[in-house]
Amino acid sequence: MCYPERRRFVLAFTNSYSDRAERPVPGFPHPGSCGWKVDAVTARTSTDSARDIPEATVARLPVYLRALSTLSEQSISTCSSEELATAAGVNSAKLRKDLSYLGSYGTRGVGYDVEYLSYQIAREIGVTQDWPVVIVGIGNLGHALANYSGFRSRGFRVVALLDADPVRHEERVAGVDVRPFDELESIALEHGVAIGVIATPAIAAQDVADRMVKSGITSILNFAPTVLSVPDGVDVRKVDLSIELQILAYHVQRKAAAAADKEAFA
Repeated sequence: MCYPERRRFVLAFTNSYSDRAERPVPGFPHPGSCGWKVDAVTARTSTDSARDIPEATVARLPVYLRALSTLSEQSISTCSSEELATAAGVNSAKLRKDLSYLGSYGTRGVGYDVEYLSYQIAREIGVTQDWPVVIVGIGNLGHALANYSGFRSRGFRVVALLDADPVRHEERVAGVDVRPFDELESIALEHGVAIGVIATPAIAAQDVADRMVKSGITSILNFAPTVLSVPDGVDVRKVDLSIELQILAYHVQRKAAAAADKEAFA
């Protein structure tokens, strides 16, 4: 399977790569620690093949990248699969299988080079480049998302904050002016918005999603407690905090019941 033409980016790195575990893939620059930065879009390539990676593996790659970033911050230059698996909270066999989809097997007796493996994963999931993001719904959650510093450090640049409430338009959050929701189409076109974040009440979320799709946005992160209906080709990731809390409540209840049974039979 091959992707359509993919942009080729020139990447600037803060540190040089020490050639220990693997050599860089031909045609790509050497990685640095975690200081990836897009310098310019120079050309398009038509021969960039895509790996067929399972969705479950794709979901774990950001977890591995976060664990590698922590190791790098601790000045750890190489790690074994067991060490990385422990840091990521998975078993080592699953981690090795996941990394094999990237063509990364490490070096026997040495392990994985932390910097280069970080680069491989970051490139695979697309965070070695800058992704313009728009957030719609600037209530309490929208404010929190806008102020989240992790977006920029992980390759996501918030280019606009939008809200339908005129009162919000007088606000400035994290250095970005809140603009009318009706400007979504023009902003998406101007900045080439790749990802839209919905932080509105549930009742408004579907309309917002429809407008995003109409504006050419094909990736949506939905924080509204509702299921969105979108056309084929549009990816939606749903984050429902209340559901996560209910799942935790279930486990707390089970632990309490088990403890009560244990005490009753003691």
